[in-house]
Amino acid sequence: MPEHDKVLEVENLTLKFGGLTALDDVSFHINEGEILGLIGPNGAGKTTCFNAITGVYKPTSGTIRFKGESLAGKKRFQITQAGIARTFQNIRLFPTMTALENVLVGTDAQHSTGIFSALFRLPKHRREEAEGHDRAMELLRFMGIQRHADELAANLSYGDQRRLEIARAMATNPKLICLDEPAAGFNPEEKRVLMDLIRKVRDQGYTVLLIEHDMRLVMGVTDRIVVLEFGKLIAEGSPAEIRDNPAVIAAYLGVEEEDAS
Repeated sequence: MPEHDKVLEVENLTLKFGGLTALDDVSFHINEGEILGLIGPNGAGKTTCFNAITGVYKPTSGTIRFKGESLAGKKRFQITQAGIARTFQNIRLFPTMTALENVLVGTDAQHSTGIFSALFRLPKHRREEAEGHDRAMELLRFMGIQRHADELAANLSYGDQRRLEIARAMATNPKLICLDEPAAGFNPEEKRVLMDLIRKVRDQGYTVLLIEHDMRLVMGVTDRIVVLEFGKLIAEGSPAEIRDNPAVIAAYLGVEEEDAS
């Protein structure tokens, strides 16, 4: 595949915490417009990988490139501005702000005006503010929660809070959206709706990296899957290939590979 089609490239990524190796020489890539699943048993290193990509953790060694440029040394806000957004296992909204205000926080990440312009309400600042409001309302409509625009985030249902967090991530105008267990706490019908939503997000022009424990959801929505176990990459392929991979079956069922086929 041509180099420019790779939105994210992770090469030989290693991350150690003292004597613990959380990620061990992990390499994979994400193609533009793809939904890539990152799966593995508990403790496999999935969220640690997310945290390394988004600047929460500094890799011990290895390279992470986004749109061909290394992310080494970049701060978290710089990675967001470059075009990577994420959600979290545990929802991290501003509970005492409205749904609309939460999404507006995301649009602020791409504003170019500074404090001086904001203080004096200069034309460019007012224009960016108006555009941000329109974009935020558009995203709330896209998520189907526009009727809650003026409600406090803390008062929304769990499912709507999840959708609001995705809307806020999209508001940063990313190229890559990293979703960390977005179906956690959902019932089967909510998971089905979420699958449709993830496809709609991709169809809007975004690339998606997905961590998820629900294997039915992962198999139903992803284009490719990368599997980690104990910080090592043990398999990569299409959902059908991963479903029948003996190493993956062994990792999830806790049986020897030769007995898992």
